[in-house]
Amino acid sequence: AVTLMGVGLLIGRHVRDTSGFFVARRRLGPFLVFSTMLAANIGAGSTVNAAALGYRDGLSAWWWVGSAGLGSIVLAWWIGPRIRALSKRHGLRTIGDFLELRYGQSVRALIAILLWIGTLAILAGQLIAIAWVLNVVTGIDRWVGCVVGGVVVTVYFAAGGLLTTVWVNVLQLAVLLTGFVVAFPLALSAVGGWSQVVASTQDIEGYWSLWQGGGSGWFYLAMLGPAFVVSPGLLQKVYGARDDSAVRIGVGLNAVVLLVFAAAPPLLGMFARTAFPDLPDHDLALPTLLMESLPPLVGALGLAALFSAEVSSSDAILFMLSTSLSQDLYLRFVRPSATDGDVLRVARWTAVCGGVLGTSLAIVSESIAGALSFFYTLLTVSLFVPVIAGLYLRRLSSPEALAAITGGVTLATVVQITSAGEGLAGLTPAMCGLGGALLGGVLVFAIKMRSAP
Repeated sequence: AVTLMGVGLLIGRHVRDTSGFFVARRRLGPFLVFSTMLAANIGAGSTVNAAALGYRDGLSAWWWVGSAGLGSIVLAWWIGPRIRALSKRHGLRTIGDFLELRYGQSVRALIAILLWIGTLAILAGQLIAIAWVLNVVTGIDRWVGCVVGGVVVTVYFAAGGLLTTVWVNVLQLAVLLTGFVVAFPLALSAVGGWSQVVASTQDIEGYWSLWQGGGSGWFYLAMLGPAFVVSPGLLQKVYGARDDSAVRIGVGLNAVVLLVFAAAPPLLGMFARTAFPDLPDHDLALPTLLMESLPPLVGALGLAALFSAEVSSSDAILFMLSTSLSQDLYLRFVRPSATDGDVLRVARWTAVCGGVLGTSLAIVSESIAGALSFFYTLLTVSLFVPVIAGLYLRRLSSPEALAAITGGVTLATVVQITSAGEGLAGLTPAMCGLGGALLGGVLVFAIKMRSAP
């Protein structure tokens, strides 16, 4: 934690303008794009929560991270290069800049507000995961772990924004991948080998089905896949790429690693189910397995990998929060005459405020899955249709975008509340919201065409 803060503060001394803070001066090559994208994508949801789902539901938990990999393929080859070129041509720094360029101020303001609400939820999920790791290692209360995680992330990100983040992510990614590669075979051996894992779980219905088992399965693709195509934090990292080739190679390699990595946390969760079948909280599956089943040094390396994963995703969330408020709200609506230095100060203070609010929400939230599911659903139903349509359908304008956002968020919220998150007629709230967004945009477009002279 101290090393991460130190590296962040050191690099942050060289960030003196918003170009460095927001888009890393648009100089990121394939390796830095790859490392910062992968580090952002492997966080609480991809490790602690995916292992918890594997512990509970079995192999079908692959879809939690696998969906992110499939979404990243779309981002690498179709969406990323196109939006990067637009960002360079028009000097775009945030997703709000793109939405205003394409639809106008009203769409930009609405999305900025929605993202602030949803993004705090995912930051809380990351900090809860950090807290569980620290709880297993040191025994400190969960709320203390949330505070520690919040302080670490806020300090190094606020120092230098994206330029700091991409270099800290390189260090985090090295620790993360090394930890998982070393810990996985030793964890399997510690629980008695593959035959023991199969024997102890084979009677659980659906546990070895890749398609669907328990509360996990292919339907995660509707909730998570689109989110990893249009996530503002990921798109803004794409803005920082130096050319289209860096996007295709960097984001594409990130997708390949995600598709392979997607199996590791669920399997580790299944190993934990074999060794510790009566854990009081599924979120403890991965930290407990690493701490209790492995040699101390290996377990410590694995826990360090977990800590790095959660912190790396947390900085991506603070990036979304700070750039959204400073660029999309403050500069655009509150003080258009603000200088570059003014915007940079607001971005840094926003990161601090976002860290405090996210930490507070983490303390009162009940689970990682609940916090992450809310964010990903909101992100999917509010952004997917406007962003994709904005890139490929030139005839759509502000009324259609507003109708899509309103229809998607409204329908997803209604289904979420009325079904207690279970969905309707086999459709998840995210699926219903996507349908509502598409229907809203199409209806308004049809009405506009009929009324046109």
